[in-house]
Amino acid sequence: MSEHRKPRLVLADVDGTLVTNEKVLTKQAKSAARELREAGVELAITSGRPPRGMRMLLEPLRLLGAIACFNGGAVVHPDLSIIECHALDADAAEEALRLILDNGLDAWVYTESRWLIRDMDAPHVARERKSVRFDPEVVATFTDTHLAHAIKIVGVSDDTARVADCETASQEALEGKASGTRSQPYYLDVTHPEANKGAVVDTFARLAHISPSDIATIGDGPNDVLMFRKSGFSIAMGNASQDVKAQAQAVTDDNENEGFAKAMRKYVLAAAAA
Repeated sequence: MSEHRKPRLVLADVDGTLVTNEKVLTKQAKSAARELREAGVELAITSGRPPRGMRMLLEPLRLLGAIACFNGGAVVHPDLSIIECHALDADAAEEALRLILDNGLDAWVYTESRWLIRDMDAPHVARERKSVRFDPEVVATFTDTHLAHAIKIVGVSDDTARVADCETASQEALEGKASGTRSQPYYLDVTHPEANKGAVVDTFARLAHISPSDIATIGDGPNDVLMFRKSGFSIAMGNASQDVKAQAQAVTDDNENEGFAKAMRKYVLAAAAA
């Protein structure tokens, strides 16, 4: 997509992109969403969050179309009813869980409606509770029943090199059976092979009856690179790593300095006006 060609849809990541580090949707971000609507450009969001963790964004952004949760593991209407869902194969879920634990990471299991953990005081649980705005359930162990309904399994560690190594190991071990990508340096998300942000671009194009080249994408994480590659125009946040920035067509300011709003006005709304 040329910088001067108007996209028909903007697909935005949430954490590290649309919201600040304190999970605040700023006045400028909401204004930019309104300006997109007025320019005839649809705004859609995609995230590793579960459907319940997206609810607080729907009214402020006035989202009317599909929402991609769990990196595309569940695509829902604004009322959070399911459009399509891609649960992990039970054997793949068991293998992913074993690989995560064997590599020294903590593990969380998400089903369509539940967030299961082993320790309420484990790293990043408090952060995730603040993001998704609901509480996890503590279990002694993840059972076969849990894994049979798993949509996303998360490996968690503050040892970011270990998380990166586990990402590589998961991609090798689970090739064709699951998708393993880091949503943050400390999170490894394992989902169905069709549940990744590249596939989300194709899904939104299909649902909106447009081409992937009519979609502009914006994000900050390694898993956002997958949607950069599929879309017509891609924008990396200023808080993204150098590797992520290198794979986008443009770079905006960071999420603490209105990077989303600035990108919409510079790259998308300017094209719409032209």
